[in-house]
Amino acid sequence: MVQQQKRLISLDAMRGFTIAAMIVANFPGSEETVYFTLRHTIWNGLSMTDLVAPFFLFIVGVSIAFAYSQKRTAPKGELYRKIVIRSLKIFAVGMFLNLMPDFDFATIRWTGTLHRIAIVFLVCATLFLTTSWKQQAWIGAFTLVGYWLAMTQIPTPDVGRVVLERGQNLAAWVDRQYLPGRMWQGTWDPEGILSTFPSIVTGIMGMLAGRWMLGPDEPIEKVAYLMTAGLFTAIAGYFWGLTFPVNENLWTSSFVLVTSGFAALLFGATYFLVDVLGHTKGTKPGIIFGANAITVYVLADIFALFFYRLKFGGLPLNEQVVKGLRDIGLQPELASLLYALFFVGVNFIPAYVLYKRKIFIKL
Repeated sequence: MVQQQKRLISLDAMRGFTIAAMIVANFPGSEETVYFTLRHTIWNGLSMTDLVAPFFLFIVGVSIAFAYSQKRTAPKGELYRKIVIRSLKIFAVGMFLNLMPDFDFATIRWTGTLHRIAIVFLVCATLFLTTSWKQQAWIGAFTLVGYWLAMTQIPTPDVGRVVLERGQNLAAWVDRQYLPGRMWQGTWDPEGILSTFPSIVTGIMGMLAGRWMLGPDEPIEKVAYLMTAGLFTAIAGYFWGLTFPVNENLWTSSFVLVTSGFAALLFGATYFLVDVLGHTKGTKPGIIFGANAITVYVLADIFALFFYRLKFGGLPLNEQVVKGLRDIGLQPELASLLYALFFVGVNFIPAYVLYKRKIFIKL
């Protein structure tokens, strides 16, 4: 079931726009004035920003299916070596970003967005080369059910009962016991040990979608099946969330299903509009960002040292600009968003230069 080989414009554009959305979410003009949908949900629930990270991991899974579908019968040794090296490089870059700007190894954090991407890529690429799609589906299902049972049936040791509160749950306890270094929230980390397991399933969901898109069916059938699967997956996640709440910080099983369902719906709709109907207008910025997605993510953190930390006249540049926009009558949230979009534009410049020169940095 592996026939379609041409590159999907929709997938490239979706990857790039997801990275742009990450930058908007990570770098608002002002942390105090942000539209609700551009904030991460404090605990249970789902905002637009909560979709960004799982969408990218879903895209990682789809990309694995496209990249390795013709290599499953090739000698595995060299493939595994490249997969491990790429994962280590992504993880190492994540560590570099965590150390900036002070490079204080005493308070180093060992987790983060790039760290999770590295782990998901390593595990999912290995699974893709060694298992069938049915086995991948079963592994994903068992992982989600196992995580649900562990989180809802095993009492948190330092509490004595099952709890799913901030810093008071089994995942947080495991991180306090076994996660080295500093944690993002002091006593717990949203990208800790236990929650990484269901995040791998997000990648598996992407691989299953990618494998389907590589099949022999007609494009319109692929769209129908992908979007139908996405709809029912999201619905299943919603109902599971009634007992195991949708929660990005814990990356709950319901969160995996809801966000993977939404990702499949968006992928199916984008594929239909762009690759089937040929409506490619407006996709170029996404393609340019997506061509060097992780590089752009890294550059955003580096550029932020100037645009968000370096002080001019006693205030960082972002605070000065947002204050100026507010002084001329703009709503605070709008001023914050406009600066975030300006920063996306700043990052687009090197992305465009790399794209025009056909330089594609693959970590």
